[in-house]
Amino acid sequence: MPCSCSNVFMTFAWYGHLRFQHLSFFQKTGLFGIVLASWLIAFLEYCFMVPANRMGFAGNGGPFTLVQLKVIQEVITLLVFTLFTLVFFKNEPLKWNHFVGFGFLVLAVYFIRK
Repeated sequence: MPCSCSNVFMTFAWYGHLRFQHLSFFQKTGLFGIVLASWLIAFLEYCFMVPANRMGFAGNGGPFTLVQLKVIQEVITLLVFTLFTLVFFKNEPLKWNHFVGFGFLVLAVYFIRK
């Protein structure tokens, strides 16, 4: 759950300004202001991701190796990004090859866990 929350914040930090550029804040501020706003959002991402990694890492008593943590995080990132795209960027179509790639990433999680 903390990993999913962190990915929501990071997706908004990285891509939210692309969708919400019609808002007055994004129109009035320059690139530096957008980067600063994204950093503030990304700080919230770190507040969730760092504890999730510490608790999940086998070296700290968690169930996952470092590689497993990374692959699982990438799949969660992809799922959050896909939902974000479907909700906020309806003009960005998902094609069959995207789903094949997603499937390979899910298979990567399976094989990394073995």
